[in-house]
Amino acid sequence: MFITFEGLDLSGKSTQAQRLLDRLQRAQYPAVLIREPGGTAIGEKVRTVLLDRTHDGMDPRTEFLLFSASRAQLVCEVIRPALAGGTVVISDRFFDSSSAYQGGGRGLPLEEIEVINRHATAGLKPDVTFLLDVPIPVLEARRRLSRPGVDRMEANDRTFYERVRKAYLDLAAREQRIVVLDGTASVEELEQHIWTMVAPALPELQKRV
Repeated sequence: MFITFEGLDLSGKSTQAQRLLDRLQRAQYPAVLIREPGGTAIGEKVRTVLLDRTHDGMDPRTEFLLFSASRAQLVCEVIRPALAGGTVVISDRFFDSSSAYQGGGRGLPLEEIEVINRHATAGLKPDVTFLLDVPIPVLEARRRLSRPGVDRMEANDRTFYERVRKAYLDLAAREQRIVVLDGTASVEELEQHIWTMVAPALPELQKRV
């Protein structure tokens, strides 16, 4: 099973991805957590380039293609082998991030993004995607409380993030695999809701818990 988590920065997606991994591991179910961009030696180097604030002149097409290159390596090197071996793969971001950030946020043509998404992933799609939706003012308040500095992607303004959020919700309206969750709910409530959706899809899990 391939599960992805999506949302704006500080939406809580990384926390929920980790909590889902922890529950699966406590049940002794084979699972792995990866992140985008990154997850491989090549991908981590690409991540460094993408998030470096000194690269503020990066063209949106360059940005998108770098994300796609990292994703292609991750699919080939980690995701497909893990799925073939019966391991649940949990990914903190996947190609929906490109559709939302580079499509909705940067304004690149969505139809072109979708073509390259399919090419970079060799057609691989998540079985389910959890989108943690949080209003922009809430995210801004979380950022003020959580950390003093931001990376290159986090340095965008409110209108950018409003476009990204809208793009995510538009995607969810079109894709049945995307489950929209209220990211302002408690961490525990979100974790339990996600678990009640994932566990029934893994029948072998019932024998372990």
